[in-house]
Amino acid sequence: MIDVIIIGGGAAGLMCACTTAAAGKSVLVLEGSNKIGKKILMSGGGRCNFTNLYCDPDYFLSANPHFCKSALSRYTQWDFIALVEKHKIDYHEKTLGQLFCDHSSKDIVAMLREECEQHNVRILTHCDISGVTHNDHFVVESNLGQFSAPNLVIATGGLSIPKMGATDFGYRIAQQFGHQVLPTRAGLVPFTFTGALHELMQSLSGVSLRAAVTAAEQHFIEGLLFTHRGLSGPAALQASSYWKPGASIAIDTLPEQDATDWLLTAKRSRPRQQLATALADALPRAAVSALLAHWQIDESSRLADLADRMLSELGDRLNTWSIKPAATEGYRTAEVTLGGIDTNELSSQTMESQHQPGLYFIGEVVDVTGHLGGFNFQWAWSSAVAAATALSVQ
Repeated sequence: MIDVIIIGGGAAGLMCACTTAAAGKSVLVLEGSNKIGKKILMSGGGRCNFTNLYCDPDYFLSANPHFCKSALSRYTQWDFIALVEKHKIDYHEKTLGQLFCDHSSKDIVAMLREECEQHNVRILTHCDISGVTHNDHFVVESNLGQFSAPNLVIATGGLSIPKMGATDFGYRIAQQFGHQVLPTRAGLVPFTFTGALHELMQSLSGVSLRAAVTAAEQHFIEGLLFTHRGLSGPAALQASSYWKPGASIAIDTLPEQDATDWLLTAKRSRPRQQLATALADALPRAAVSALLAHWQIDESSRLADLADRMLSELGDRLNTWSIKPAATEGYRTAEVTLGGIDTNELSSQTMESQHQPGLYFIGEVVDVTGHLGGFNFQWAWSSAVAAATALSVQ
């Protein structure tokens, strides 16, 4: 007999499996791809940003912003850090509380695999599931056979990065059992542009700077990277989760200072200096040349020859450059999927369906999405343990 079937061998599925099995339950994990933990392996540039020191509920998006509080408070970042330290995995804080493995993301996958093996979790890969039914038990039909259990956990993730096997399977199962799925869209994803802005981005491709990006009144000061298609880097990715098609974003290229005051001060102290030379003290020279050309301002002009009003207008542009993205790169490069299974139909304490007893949804498939920086992994760990805790006492 199997006590629990978990569909999905990613972060949430593996964490739920080892935690449930540690309580003495028999657990089967069914993974569709050729290996477990694929998104873990590619995350954080191959070093896995596995949690964040500041996992506050305010760093999560959901139609019900209170839903994530219970799980996050009962299995915290400190709990996961303790597990990492138990396995003697070396890690470091990069910026803003982001914790990364010193060596490789493989360390986190190996840790989860070891925990599963220790507690006799059975894991099957290359499992193509054709259907799920429920009578007395859940019955999962697959190319590897038919499996039955009284409890079923859906940990199949969202739609991001389809080349790694992402599908809408979890949403379809939710709808099959009467759940509402809120509209989904790509999150933590680069912006794209068309026309003159696209040409500008191409000319700046590879240039990075520290900037503030604002979308829907949400403000992020981090690195900004120009690409041949548009804007990437942490500041842009964070803003993308709040941006809606047709809206503009605002970029402050000098987030630590009032650009107008800085330019006027430079004009008084170094009147013979060229505008581009002055701006290059604060911005990458390539960015200065491209932006001034885009705004049709002669970069060779001496500061003394520019009217205060013109410098003031330039300062406003540098601090509040408003541009309208054409779109984002979509699920192809998105780190997460926004939206998903409506949390109003799940228990915030156990992640169990309110429509079908014994059915649980955890991780990215649920309408809870974290900011960039380890928050989505922490949601995977916390929601997994919430479900596992409930399953353990059955």
